[in-house]
Amino acid sequence: MLKGFTHARLSCGCRLSFREGVEGSPVTVVLERKAPGCPHTFHVESLPLFDHREALRPSTRLGPPEAGEFEEEG
Repeated sequence: MLKGFTHARLSCGCRLSFREGVEGSPVTVVLERKAPGCPHTFHVESLPLFDHREALRPSTRLGPPEAGEFEEEG
């Protein structure tokens, strides 16, 4: 499944690795090593960086009822 890159380095100096993903995301990106000077608090070593593509799908919840057409008075 994984072809090409196996590792990458971010501009902050952190090192990423790519692993086989799960359903809905073919690749999991894991922060393999956090750089000592990295200013990002959300970069946590050995934890995956989550892919939010599934969050862009249409909602499965019911939305507010659609308003009907209004007629002008007068």
